[in-house]
Amino acid sequence: MAVLTPEGTAPLAPGRRVLLACDEEQLDSTLALRRVTAHLGDLSPVNPVDPEALVDSVDLASGGAPPDAALVCDDDVATARLLDLGVPVVHLRSGHRAAPDGATAGGAAAAAATADRALRRLHRPGWLPGPWPSAAGARPTGALAPVRLTRNRVREGTLLLLSVWGVPGQEADAFAAGPLRALVRAAVARTGRCEVVCDTGLAPVRSALDGLADGVRVSRAAEVDVDALHAAADVFLAAPTLGALALAQARRAPLVFLPPLGSAQRELAARVAQVVPVPLATDPGDPSLWVPPEAGGTGQWSALDPALDDLRGAQRVARTLRQLSLAPL
Repeated sequence: MAVLTPEGTAPLAPGRRVLLACDEEQLDSTLALRRVTAHLGDLSPVNPVDPEALVDSVDLASGGAPPDAALVCDDDVATARLLDLGVPVVHLRSGHRAAPDGATAGGAAAAAATADRALRRLHRPGWLPGPWPSAAGARPTGALAPVRLTRNRVREGTLLLLSVWGVPGQEADAFAAGPLRALVRAAVARTGRCEVVCDTGLAPVRSALDGLADGVRVSRAAEVDVDALHAAADVFLAAPTLGALALAQARRAPLVFLPPLGSAQRELAARVAQVVPVPLATDPGDPSLWVPPEAGGTGQWSALDPALDDLRGAQRVARTLRQLSLAPL
């Protein structure tokens, strides 16, 4: 479990305290927590001293008193521990799961035990076709969009957003050593530089990209501001994930999917293709990947009816968290 707080913001005055936690091994989990955090307003984030020793950290981090509420993205075990401590929790499932629902070992039992005690929310764009696996009574949020909806006026380079969470290791390693290296080399040649951001399994990615041009930088998703990197990039290549999809949709920006890895990514890419024409980066030599058609920045997304999803998922979750901190169940 990892904890994030808003970067570059002034300290908040003492008030209602909320603990913020996510699974930093999941790209979607990290993005979801950051986007909800941006809408906390006068709520004061609590930083556990030791996220792995949650029981002790809750008291130490808040001056001897537990926080008024907590937002936990994806970590069922952390949610169960917090509820046992008497902390009311909004539990947000951030990413797409292929049916049947793929809960982690140990997390499935915790999810069942906490389903009736936590307020459960689910990142689900309203336009995305179903069917959907069971989510233990979680309420859909709509898309979790970034707080800043515009991109930089002057943009350069490529952002390549890779997720290998839940992907079989052999499949992830083969992609890193072959297609990923070829795509990054082409990105530098075509756009000048390439920011590669990955959630987990970073060592094979670094090894695969070792020795490429100076225009390549590899970062861990939990340690960078992905939304800001996207605002500054001209080309966006991303694994089929809900966080990347919401980012491109909110900014009406061109999106190219990386070849899907694992069953969840393949299923999500297939569902998106029913509504939005997102090309696949299967041929690094295809010039259309590096100059995707914008048509005023809205062409790719023109098939979506804005009424189906108003992109306020992060605000909705933050509002629920604020209400819970004031009037716990």
